[in-house]
Amino acid sequence: MRWSITTFAIACALFASSLDGQQSKPSEYQVKAVYLYNFGRFVDWSSTLPAGKNDSFSVCVIGQDPFGRALDNTLAGELIDQKKVVARRISKPQDATSCQVLFISSSEDVRLNNILPVLDRLNVLTVSDMSRFSERGGMIQFVLEKDKIRFEVNLTNVERTGLKLSSELLKVAIAVKRNSQAGD
Repeated sequence: MRWSITTFAIACALFASSLDGQQSKPSEYQVKAVYLYNFGRFVDWSSTLPAGKNDSFSVCVIGQDPFGRALDNTLAGELIDQKKVVARRISKPQDATSCQVLFISSSEDVRLNNILPVLDRLNVLTVSDMSRFSERGGMIQFVLEKDKIRFEVNLTNVERTGLKLSSELLKVAIAVKRNSQAGD
């Protein structure tokens, strides 16, 4: 299904506003949870998700989980490609075989050079908010711009794994890079 930039922005805004009726402003990780879900909707998974192999679409977290219940609450009842979206926490990159989207916690900064090579073979969309993530081999990096959570994309790192991001998603990114300095 093709989504427009407006649809993406509206979906993020609606999700963020409905996360918790008692809060006037969603937390940083509630917003990031919404982004993780929406990133999954804007990737062409047709060449990487074998039909029937997995009955769910997994959004995973490796390392210390900064989301708490926000990720589970955001994904509850959602579908991507007719698959139930679930949150999973994993402890090592080899456990990411059933993950489609993987948030790499900043607690894994020192292990990043060991984690990313394992994921390249798994066709997993990697996302993090750690410094220089997209320069170091990651695909999507959250950044704070004018007190708002935005993201940048390293398209070289995405394409290396065979994933394809929607042009609509790329239009919303604050930066799209084509360089890779993995191993830095």
